[in-house]
Amino acid sequence: VQLQASGGGLVQAGASMRLSCVVSGRSFSTYVLGWFRQVPGKEREFVAAIGGTYDIRNYADFVKGRFTISRDNTKNTVTLQMDSLKPEDTAVYYCAARRGSLVAARITTPGIYWGQGTEVTVSS
Repeated sequence: VQLQASGGGLVQAGASMRLSCVVSGRSFSTYVLGWFRQVPGKEREFVAAIGGTYDIRNYADFVKGRFTISRDNTKNTVTLQMDSLKPEDTAVYYCAARRGSLVAARITTPGIYWGQGTEVTVSS
């Protein structure tokens, strides 16, 4: 399984941005897909995830109501729509895939496939 993220960049606070991730490999619909983010000196943290069968969504508290995760099983993609961005959303964002939950996952959790990361910068 390989993941390729895109869509990062520089925006002002209050703006929107969409991140996309293309997932290659078989049985795409069986994977839980998600997004994490990391800033220098801190651990990679969970942002959002979406299940494979029933599209159940989970969000970190700090993005609820602002970010929306979705998936397209016909195009093997997962998307993170980010609205009302804040300077504290500045980070490198990573897409992830796993046959299991991502909500409590950490960078060392077994069985996670990671994308290469895309940088998001929100200026004040």
